[in-house]
Amino acid sequence: MPLAYKHSAEKSSDSFMSFPLISLMHSSLSSSPQKGDSVRCLTMLGHFGFECLPHQLVNRSIQQGFSFNILCVGETGIGKSTLIDTLFNTNLKDKKSSHFYSNVGLKIQTYELQENNVQLKLTVVRTVGYGDQINKEASYQPIVDYVDAQFEAYLQEELKIKRSFTDYHDSRIHVCLYFISPTGHSLKSLDLLTMKNIDSKVNIVPLIAKADTISKYDLQKFKCKIMTELVSNGIQIYQFPTDDEPTAQANSSMNGQLPFAVVGSMDEVKVGKRMVRGRQYPWGVLQVENENHCDFIKLRDMLLCINMEDLKEQTHIQHYEWYRCCKLKKMGFTDVGPDNKPLSYRKSLIILKESNKRRQ
Repeated sequence: MPLAYKHSAEKSSDSFMSFPLISLMHSSLSSSPQKGDSVRCLTMLGHFGFECLPHQLVNRSIQQGFSFNILCVGETGIGKSTLIDTLFNTNLKDKKSSHFYSNVGLKIQTYELQENNVQLKLTVVRTVGYGDQINKEASYQPIVDYVDAQFEAYLQEELKIKRSFTDYHDSRIHVCLYFISPTGHSLKSLDLLTMKNIDSKVNIVPLIAKADTISKYDLQKFKCKIMTELVSNGIQIYQFPTDDEPTAQANSSMNGQLPFAVVGSMDEVKVGKRMVRGRQYPWGVLQVENENHCDFIKLRDMLLCINMEDLKEQTHIQHYEWYRCCKLKKMGFTDVGPDNKPLSYRKSLIILKESNKRRQ
């Protein structure tokens, strides 16, 4: 007998709690109810309690804490560390990199941050020596290898008989901030090559670094030129989701403003009677948190305040799933047998072992 639940707005005289009502609907076996169906409403002596599920999830999440992994790709001295400091309003004490690296490397650092009672384990991966070599053809390879290695580590944890995901530190990259040099002309071949090789593995958010070096007019032209080149080269960048009604309008607007033109600074400058984060120039002050001066606020809101969970979700259901699917197929696993019918894991393993024996 199907149950239809209704919440009563009336309060019982014996209690301060408004009781939900259960409607018992007698229907025939057909899917559509008949006109003669009778409905009886019964008052419950209490509430069900599942309305508290969201609070339980929030409390558990706060207890466990959150994690977020950022990959910063850009040339040496382009402002990667400064922007990360500015984003999280803290000094992460990262030493300046040298231009004299023979190969591209990665610097990985993990930080424990806290805002009010919310804890965040932040992992920042920065490129070192990127774009400094004469031969730049393989500059993207260490980045690809690192991203794949994190997927592989997660897959190996999944395949274990005894898994421990509660204690496992998920190091998969959630977002790649790709720093574009403010040339004002077009993307470099290295930019196109790198983004083309990682766009199926990470959520790419392109940024125009040190945007205060370009005039507003040239900046808009540069943005249009970058997006045109990305589309013509078939490079997929992260699109802020527009299917969630509360954030759809803001995300849709922000999608039209990519790539973000950003400036980072931890210096405080006096403007009028107040102190702001910005850069002092002979002609005036550039305010980092002024939307008329740069897109820093838009980046911070889109990245941390609105879409952090979506970035993590896309990493898992899109990029990781693609890696996992390709890896298992390469190992010989399949979902269907020769007769095109679904296979169990046991049967798939037997077929895999038999095929390995034949090869030997």
